[in-house]
Amino acid sequence: MEAKKADLRLGLGQCAAEMVAAQRFNQAKGKPIAEIYGAVSSGTQWRFMRLVEQELTIDVTDYPLSPVGQILAYLVWMARG
Repeated sequence: MEAKKADLRLGLGQCAAEMVAAQRFNQAKGKPIAEIYGAVSSGTQWRFMRLVEQELTIDVTDYPLSPVGQILAYLVWMARG
């Protein structure tokens, strides 16, 4: 999860790099994870990402914090994997 002040696009590369690093770390430990999830937030806007093998998917929609139910639903979905 990355937090950026005004432009969510600024955090996408850093978040993707952290997702790849997490994937490689888990593989090196013999505990590969099928899907790695990431999120970039400005505090009021959210964007979600998913890494499966070498395919990175970035949701192009910027989700507003309000209503918070949709953001919470995405976070629960990511946690359940």
